[in-house]
Amino acid sequence: MSLPGAPQIAYRGDELFIEDCSLSELARRHGTPLYVYSRTSMLAALAGYERALAGREHLVCYAMKANSNLAVLQTFAQAGCGFDIVSGGELERVLAAGVAPSKVVFSGVGKTRAEMRRALDVGVLCFNVESESELEVLSQVASASGATARVSLRVNPDVDAGTHPYISTGLKGNKFGIAHEHAVACYERAAALPGLQVVGIDFHIGSQIADTGPYLDALERMLDLVEAIEARGIPIHHLDLGGGLGITYTDEAPPSAQALVTSLLARIDARGHGHRMIMFEPGRSLVGNAGVLVSEVLYLKPGTGPNGDPAGSAKNFCIVDAAMNDLMRPAMYQAWMRIVACRLRDEPAVVCDVVGPVCESGDWLGRDRPLAVREGEFIAVLSAGAYGMTMASNYNTRGRAAEVMVAGDRAWLIRDREAATELFRGEHLLPLA
Repeated sequence: MSLPGAPQIAYRGDELFIEDCSLSELARRHGTPLYVYSRTSMLAALAGYERALAGREHLVCYAMKANSNLAVLQTFAQAGCGFDIVSGGELERVLAAGVAPSKVVFSGVGKTRAEMRRALDVGVLCFNVESESELEVLSQVASASGATARVSLRVNPDVDAGTHPYISTGLKGNKFGIAHEHAVACYERAAALPGLQVVGIDFHIGSQIADTGPYLDALERMLDLVEAIEARGIPIHHLDLGGGLGITYTDEAPPSAQALVTSLLARIDARGHGHRMIMFEPGRSLVGNAGVLVSEVLYLKPGTGPNGDPAGSAKNFCIVDAAMNDLMRPAMYQAWMRIVACRLRDEPAVVCDVVGPVCESGDWLGRDRPLAVREGEFIAVLSAGAYGMTMASNYNTRGRAAEVMVAGDRAWLIRDREAATELFRGEHLLPLA
């Protein structure tokens, strides 16, 4: 029995498997909390984009902020992906994974001069520039380095993607991109500045988008700009259509990657722009449903009502060893993520809040979830492949989880669990008597 949104995660009998590996067995072998990823799921998600783009000059640039483990990067690099980065640290990660810098696009609103210099030194494909000030600084850095920075301007189309306000990026009130009404003037400035070469145009309107409408609206506005820019003698080689396609956490029904891309390409062709290189920057849609977070049930704490009555309306708690530091999305976004038992039991489920050991009332993974579990067994938080480990912290001096990648019946430890001594290795006591 497969679970919604996760075809590689299914029950066999009463045990939950990811591909051909038992999650309970992986948890016993590697300990918990434990992130586990399906390599097959990642490559299947990528294939949807590639099928729709077949026969065109294109590059799918994995937005690595979603999940930046080196083995994940290696998987996509071997499949021919480019990479979308947003920091100097992410640049070093893709280089460590053996990625060619010529397949790296550098996005982000706050690039430092040092990050620009490093990216120019290694020869990244393109800078997605997000402000007029950044254009001026990048020109200075490139000129001083004797280099040419290939640039694409990220235009804010002022299109509402209909998603959570924290992950909306395409409205005037968001910090991202250059305002649509200023874009043509910015392109004229970029074409005139030394050390810069205009190569493309970019938009990205948000994350966890479940409707093609906002994409098509943003695309129409971008194509209008391309025509206005080229009318001023500035050629545009590539169209970067960003990312943000949603996944199924509960009952969402986003379009498939292939359906989305096909609809966008049809509009591009109809407008006479089919000769241009096409780029996408998917993140969540490639890795989100490929991962789970496995956690051990530490304690079952029944709620009590007035005067200690167990039949009262107070909460029941399932206390697990994963916490908000391991998976921030529920606490930060009030995100709903499916939670299931790793072993099915033929007994009534109890509705409970699934909470962690961190000393915060906001430390919860799921509220009001029906679960039939016992202490010492394992639960799995599904659709945890994106923005799970990359947002993890060491709050409460908790080491970050181990990570495992599976393919068929093979499983590899791809990140060691952090030991407590690693967490304060760089700290120093005062030299007091």
